[in-house]
Amino acid sequence: MVKYLTPAALGLNAVTVTTTSADISVEGAKKVSMRLTRASHSAGSSTFTVTGSIDGVNFTALNCIVTDVTNTNAQTVTRVASVALSSNTSQFVSLDLTYYTLKFIRVVATIDTDGSASAAVSVEE
Repeated sequence: MVKYLTPAALGLNAVTVTTTSADISVEGAKKVSMRLTRASHSAGSSTFTVTGSIDGVNFTALNCIVTDVTNTNAQTVTRVASVALSSNTSQFVSLDLTYYTLKFIRVVATIDTDGSASAAVSVEE
């Protein structure tokens, strides 16, 4: 079953200041995918990061965002700590949950200069 969380449900719907999403339950998740969006751009960027928690109280920055970059057959999956968007665009990313059993995640959108940021998340259980 796939659960879709809209930008409005997450609290990350066209935000114009640095904002942290509501807690997103990922307990038992097989896959987590996100659509990160920047709009109303004239300068600056929106940088997205993800924090995770195993107890629902203490959150730590994660370095397991898998970006949608082109790899050759010889390369491995690219994992990053953040995704910066510096134009009116969207990017799909996922979380590499291979080594994690998390209870909750949060998406953080950091706005630099101007523009707005949104995030939507789907969780496959």
